Amino acid sequence: MMKIMTSIAIMMAAMTTALCGCTDKTVMQTDGDGNATSANDSFRIDMTRAVPGQYLSETTQQGQVVRIEYESKDYTRDDRPATRKPAYVYLPYGYDESRQYNVVYLMHGWTGTAEDTFGALGGAQKNILDWMIQQGDCQPVIVVSPTWDKDNQAKGWGESCEEIAVFHNEYENDLIPAVESRFATFAETTDRAGIVASRDHRAFGGFSLGSVTTWYVFEHCFDLQRFFLPMSGDSWHVATFGGQTAPEQTARFLATVVRSSPFGTDNGFHVWHAVETRDARFYQTHNQAMACMQLTDVFTPHNFSYHQREGGLHDYNSVVEFVYNALPFFLPAETGQAFTSTSRISDVMDDPAFGGWGRLVFPVDDGYWSGETLGQLRMAWYNYIDPDKTVEICNYLKSHADSVFIDIYTEAEKQADPQKRNTGLFFFRGNHGAPFAICNAGGAFAYVGAMHDSFPHALELSKLGYNAFALIYRPDHAYEDLARAITYIHDNADALGVRASGYSLWGGSAGARMAATLGNADGLRQLTGRNDIPQASAVVMQYTGYGSVSRQDAPTYACVGTNDGIAPWRTMQNRLQRLAELGIPTEFPAYEGLPHGFGLGAGTVAEGWLADAVGFWEAQTNN
Repeated sequence: MMKIMTSIAIMMAAMTTALCGCTDKTVMQTDGDGNATSANDSFRIDMTRAVPGQYLSETTQQGQVVRIEYESKDYTRDDRPATRKPAYVYLPYGYDESRQYNVVYLMHGWTGTAEDTFGALGGAQKNILDWMIQQGDCQPVIVVSPTWDKDNQAKGWGESCEEIAVFHNEYENDLIPAVESRFATFAETTDRAGIVASRDHRAFGGFSLGSVTTWYVFEHCFDLQRFFLPMSGDSWHVATFGGQTAPEQTARFLATVVRSSPFGTDNGFHVWHAVETRDARFYQTHNQAMACMQLTDVFTPHNFSYHQREGGLHDYNSVVEFVYNALPFFLPAETGQAFTSTSRISDVMDDPAFGGWGRLVFPVDDGYWSGETLGQLRMAWYNYIDPDKTVEICNYLKSHADSVFIDIYTEAEKQADPQKRNTGLFFFRGNHGAPFAICNAGGAFAYVGAMHDSFPHALELSKLGYNAFALIYRPDHAYEDLARAITYIHDNADALGVRASGYSLWGGSAGARMAATLGNADGLRQLTGRNDIPQASAVVMQYTGYGSVSRQDAPTYACVGTNDGIAPWRTMQNRLQRLAELGIPTEFPAYEGLPHGFGLGAGTVAEGWLADAVGFWEAQTNN
């Protein structure tokens, strides 16, 4: 385990006093109905997942760690002789010289040695890598543990700081050539041209002073690797501890590095920056990360992410957790599926099969969601997001890419109002001639949370034989867009293969308000401007504080959790009681203890509610 000198610990300890306020992960505010009232920032802090306990033990498919030596020199002094340095190289189970492997370089912290990465915590890092590869969490990978010290011995603070500042020379000139000429990697040659050509298959990361080293590599060798994993440390280009004391200047400098590189695009690199919430060096990382995320023209959610380990300390327990969380993003496992839980969200959106509409699969306003991979997706105000369902939906969309997306506005209309390009219907086909449903996701009329709040519903309805549409709408013109969607489907029912009558409107949170408003006969006529479109036979609503009641309302099924802090469940209960008093059919399950935004409710007390709602819809259609 990395050893920390008492003097440094004391020097930094004062920083920990304010950490209790740094674990708030959202800056978005809502009113009592969940409507967004302000969003002064769109930054996201992703919390890491704990390493499964079994991953700390030995597995049946074990890789091996081998020690190599290579020629280098002391780059702090030109007059010093060459030296032989050690590095430890993890080779995955079944390592095959005929294959090509990605490479991750991991640097230790102050007073550490090359042995630390695989020796700390009783060899935990090796065990975790073995398990991750065996379980398919990431691709088989080569991991290298080097050292900046010329003789692999702990040094004083000053000497170590000198060595990390020049290590990038050794990394490019000596270490990469020594490793990647000896093992089966993607580098066809190990001169600079060959290293740059294989950059997509290389990552560099480090912890503490190793993180500072990572930022020096970022500064001087940006073009040599696509991925960066700085853990609990900042860039010192502007000043020592500059990430804390001069974060804006530091971020601006790092942005110049990106801009000067031909690889400085959304998909040309990714920084996975991480820190522990109880780390004495917390603000070195935190301040710099927040400053970087202010420079949205350079650092975007697709190339920069910030992660915290809740309650974590400055030690190797945090390192192995960061590596466990980062590797599936850097190196998602290869399977027979088009997408898996480790597929990058940016890669899904950019998939050529989706053409121009791939960006609509996830919320257009990326300030309300976070996560690099499908399995890590999180969305504001939602709970119980199911990674397996997210993966299933993305694979469904890809397998039906030629027919799943429908424009509801003409090109002329979109040219007149470019925001209309952020709309459309995703069509989950059921049986030909069957009734249809339109599912409307919530998002506080700030964004559209379709991946949890309408895509899953539409997919499940299609499995039951119904034709289902998930609407992507403009939050500021939600009712207008739903009216257009209803009109479009009605007018094109034959071409779409759906029955125009007996349809239903579904929605959660803000989407539930939309469904109720357009489910009302008067609201339908006013918003569509049409008298020939029949009223929905049923409205299915989830978790909203909508309270309006009219004799023109449609039969309504509504469900909510009793622990909903955004849309009080009794508001829904009272509305349905008033509808029932008017003779309008209703059904109202309230699920004990569930919070807002539970979606399909898989694995909760609400699991199966959708089938009940379908039964309610069918009963109204048959009446």
